[in-house]
Amino acid sequence: MAKYLWQVSYTREGMEGVLKEGGSSRKTIVEKMAQNMGGSIESFYFAFGDTDVYLIGDFPSNVDVAAIAMTVSAAGAASVKTTVLMTPEEVDQATQKVVEYRRPGE
Repeated sequence: MAKYLWQVSYTREGMEGVLKEGGSSRKTIVEKMAQNMGGSIESFYFAFGDTDVYLIGDFPSNVDVAAIAMTVSAAGAASVKTTVLMTPEEVDQATQKVVEYRRPGE
């Protein structure tokens, strides 16, 4: 499974929901959503600043993660930024790939 980082920013309505239901409730809901999509949540943290929640999760595919991010964003209570995470070993594999490339203008 691949790892993903989600940066979640709540709208006013979303934060009102957190105030009403609490942070633990939100974490439980997200963990259940991940399990239903064949994934799991490794870490879930609330934060100060522009991003309200940072999550790291394991999921079977980009398609599953895209479906979750689109559904959450379409609900209108939060916006989601998704980042694919790579292990050091995956970077090692990438360094061994031969890529044909020419810089613009060369």
